[in-house]
Amino acid sequence: MSGTSVDGLDVCCATFTKEGGKWSFKIDCARGYDYPQELKEKLGRKVQNMSALEFITFHSQYGFFLGERVNDFMKEFGVHPDIIASHGSTVFHEPAKKVMYQIGDGAAIAAVTKVPTVSDFRRLDIMLGGQGAPLVPIGDDLLFGDYDYCLNIGGFDNISFRKGDKRIAFDISPVNYVINKYCREIGLEFDRDGIIASKGTVNEELKAKLDALDYYGKTYPKSLGREWVEKNVFPLLDSCGLSMEDKLCTFYEHCAYQFARVTEPGKTVLVTGGGAYNKFLISRMEALSGCKIVIPESAIIEFKEALIFAFLGVLYMADEPSCLASVTGAQQDNIGGMLFKI
Repeated sequence: MSGTSVDGLDVCCATFTKEGGKWSFKIDCARGYDYPQELKEKLGRKVQNMSALEFITFHSQYGFFLGERVNDFMKEFGVHPDIIASHGSTVFHEPAKKVMYQIGDGAAIAAVTKVPTVSDFRRLDIMLGGQGAPLVPIGDDLLFGDYDYCLNIGGFDNISFRKGDKRIAFDISPVNYVINKYCREIGLEFDRDGIIASKGTVNEELKAKLDALDYYGKTYPKSLGREWVEKNVFPLLDSCGLSMEDKLCTFYEHCAYQFARVTEPGKTVLVTGGGAYNKFLISRMEALSGCKIVIPESAIIEFKEALIFAFLGVLYMADEPSCLASVTGAQQDNIGGMLFKI
């Protein structure tokens, strides 16, 4: 699993069991891998502007890189999975145009590891009129259904919950994709514990402009992509004339407010993803929403998305839907993915 924040690769080996119609899981082993700086720069800032030939070449190269890391992982932990499920890295995501691309060739992964590999989980859903995102809610529903809400805070924060007999999910706002971009401007990869933002003051004028962006008035299903942030969010932050502390503090408050808008006070929220470690952000979310935020063990915080993409691979092999129309807005539930089998 590699998210929009492009901070590295998460690899998780898990065992899934279905008894009495109910799925359960066990994380056998997991670890994260840092990206080499050149690869990080390509994924984060260069790939969108490559020529067609450069792009497809990098697609293969990155797939081989993923396969090699999985080989390292299998050797380190002495495991050999039945199947690999790879999310890849999202490069283009414009569902209205039927455009998306998850870079990281699954065929290359299968070739390097000699393990059947499922990848490209979003494409079919988008061709069926859906958003192709979020995909984690099927895992939230079947593996973490005891919580009122499941919230993952990564490059974007997305939420899922039960409404009647359906699972509802959508992206709330950009988070780390924005925060990390401004931290890099001052030589940091991220705002540890939210310390930089905690030293600032909320600028109500900037917050009002952020809150007024059209996305927040739309009903679900809906999802966010890099393109929307670069068009709508960065220009507001770049032109605000505030100090870095005030700029980030205001953006945090905006994120917390948008979270509070879509939740009910008193409900339990399972929070995972890198943002779960951001103490200042979590404190603002809890204060504004009145929800009871649950921070689980570190393995779940860090590897829940990788775990659920492994689960999507299991659902693919079990011939069970992994993309829910109630979540993505597609014409019907569907089994996303493409299998490369040695």
